[in-house]
Amino acid sequence: MTRDEWLADFARRIGVPPPSEDEIEQLLALAGEAAHASERTAAPIACWLAGHSSMALPELLETARARPAE
Repeated sequence: MTRDEWLADFARRIGVPPPSEDEIEQLLALAGEAAHASERTAAPIACWLAGHSSMALPELLETARARPAE
């Protein structure tokens, strides 16, 4: 099963539309930013937080790339 097949099936089973290719790329970039800026385990949690946010993916990625708040 490919990534996209798995995501489409999972999305269907939880009742949400699957992410677009652009959304997938932005989520992977967000996960990468989190993993490289801290510990690897921050990546899935950052994506979970993004899913609970009302911010758009480009804004979330910009925020993740910004210097941490003091």
